[in-house]
Amino acid sequence: MSRVCELTGKGPMVGNNVSHANNKTKRRFMPNLNDVTLQSEALGRGIKLRISASALRSVDHRGGLDKFLAKAKDAELSERALKVKKEIMKAATAAA
Repeated sequence: MSRVCELTGKGPMVGNNVSHANNKTKRRFMPNLNDVTLQSEALGRGIKLRISASALRSVDHRGGLDKFLAKAKDAELSERALKVKKEIMKAATAAA
């Protein structure tokens, strides 16, 4: 399982551990990923995603999963998230 956020594409970063003696060794900064179930209003069901804590705050800020995916760039989304986005867009156009 890759350590990449399904909504924002945020992944591991590389940096250094720096000791008191200023010795530097490589390390990885992992994103804070959580398994969450987000409710889709258009689909009327929950969608399980593995997203970062910052992405979860962004979803709440934008007003839910449907509105977040409507504004999200397709290049940043995972294949599962793109599939959900297409389902939501199809359901939204059918309802309108």
